[in-house]
Order: sequence, then C-alpha cells, then structure tokens
Amino acid sequence: MNLDENISAVITGGASGLGEATARELSKFGVKCALFDLNAEKGEAVASDIGGVFCEANVTSDESIVAAFEKARSINGQERILINCAGIGIAIKTAARDKKTGDIVPHPLDPFNQVIQINLVGSFRCIAYSSAGMMSLDPITEDGGRGVVVNTASVAAEDGQIGQAAYSASKGGIVGMTLPVARDLSREGIRVNTILPGLFDTPLFAGAPDELKQSLGAQVPFPSRLGYPTEYGALARHVCENEMLNGESIRLDGAIRMAPR
Repeated sequence: MNLDENISAVITGGASGLGEATARELSKFGVKCALFDLNAEKGEAVASDIGGVFCEANVTSDESIVAAFEKARSINGQERILINCAGIGIAIKTAARDKKTGDIVPHPLDPFNQVIQINLVGSFRCIAYSSAGMMSLDPITEDGGRGVVVNTASVAAEDGQIGQAAYSASKGGIVGMTLPVARDLSREGIRVNTILPGLFDTPLFAGAPDELKQSLGAQVPFPSRLGYPTEYGALARHVCENEMLNGESIRLDGAIRMAPR
C-alpha cells in the first residue's frame, strides 16, 4: 500500500506512547489519522499537531466504538489502516501470600477480566468494525489490497513474567488470533499482522528514575536500551506498505528474552 493523503487510518491508544508515535509517522506521508483514546486532552493536542482528528473511544464498548468510527469516517473517510495500540497491564500473581497477614489470596477475577476485555476483546472489536468498513472499499493495489490491520501484542505473549498471567493471556490471545483473522479477511484483500514490542520507553515508564530505565535497557542484548516509540512507528508503517506481510507476528525487542522476574 502506498501511503499518501488518499489514505485514512485509525489508531487506538493514539494519544500517547506507541500509538502517538505511529500516528505521527503515518502523518508524515500525508495519511489522515483518527486517534481513538480516552484521554481527550492529550488526544486533541496530538491530533491538532498532526492535522488529524481525535475521537473519544472506549474499546470495551460497542456503542463508543461505533460512534468513534462514525466520527472518524465523517471527517477522514473510510479508513484503510487500523493500528491497535490501546491496552493496559497489571501485575498480580495467580495466588499469593499476603505479606502482612500471611493469608493466601487468589488472583481477583475482575482485574483479570478487565485486561482481557481491553487488550484482547477491545482489539478484536475494533478489527471487526474496521474490516467491515474496509470491505466496502475498492481495491487499491495490484494484488487487490483493500486495507491492513496492525495489532500490538508484547513479548509477554511468549515469555511472560511473574505476575503477568492476565497481561500475557491477553497478548497471547492477540498473537493467536492474528493468523485466523488474516485468513478470514484474505479474500477481501485485508491484511492482518501483529507487532510484539519488548521494553519500550512509553508512558508506562514516565515516572521511573533514569537508573531503572538504564537497568532495564541493559537487559536488552542489542541495542542495550529501551526501545523508542518511533521505532515501533517505523515498523508499523512498513507493515502497512509491504503487501507480502500478512498473518505474521513480529517481535521488536533487541533480542531480549524475558526472565521470570
């Protein structure tokens, strides 16, 4: 797919971090970007900066997502690109002993379900609505391509750490659905791929001291640092452009393999 002003994109989690970096990268090529996020202040600021549109969106709600797509399409037209970056993470052991009382406490199911609903079901919800819209478009590539979806998983999908049962399950689910969804949409010329980032300098580390960031970065074989969101954005752009990339899950991690903790 050639990226230019005739292409529209939707980026979930587009107000910050990997989503923001991807929106900025695509906008350099003239792509009209709609940022789906709950943070209106940041989302409006980024959208204004790149000439895009902000759409307040909760990926766990059909009503919210339908309204966001309607707003984005009314301004930018039907999107040909969907980048799923919205997500959260928690750290809770499957069962643990309370440090103060010694009581054995099982993992509460509400936060587990919330992570699954946002990261996994939320991603699929956006794929389903976006791909249905893409199917209404005419092909624009020699191979009959209509659009592309790029999901965000995590290296935790393959080597999750202690306390990451919910997060790893959600990201592993994204990896697991990538190929079947790509196969579902293959006859319609819609490609589906997933990126598995390693340790990246995102808002997750915003309040972390430099010493911690350096310590974490030192665990990466090469380059020994946290990844830059712009590096994620560059790969997401390439996935959009490269027509042969389909049904793939790609690690972007500097060769790190996460230890148990």
